Amino acid sequence: QVQLVESGGGLVQAGGSLRLSCAASGRTFSGYAMAWFRQAPGKEREFVAAISWSAGSTIYADSVKGRLTISRDSAKNTVYLQMNSLKPEDTAVYYCAADRTFGLVRSPKAYNYWGQGTQVTVSS
Repeated sequence: QVQLVESGGGLVQAGGSLRLSCAASGRTFSGYAMAWFRQAPGKEREFVAAISWSAGSTIYADSVKGRLTISRDSAKNTVYLQMNSLKPEDTAVYYCAADRTFGLVRSPKAYNYWGQGTQVTVSS
């Protein structure tokens, strides 16, 4: 049983930084894609970034390129999202997701395993 547990959310001023963590357990994740999505109130869930667990290749949403960085620590079975230069429009619940996909995929429908989410609030 795959389990994903996010942490690291909070309240930060615009221009500040946060680092989100996603602790993964329940299996080995070789061949898996790990992703971060976010959902703001009244909006659909939105792709943020994804990483290949084995190769370490990454993709990003255009809105976060250059500000957010996804990475993974295989020894700790943990995926990170380093968030710099945060903006009020980054305010959302951030979710970690995982699944065995063909390449790195931006659609939430491709991921069957989800964490419970962590709230990020950026004040102006």
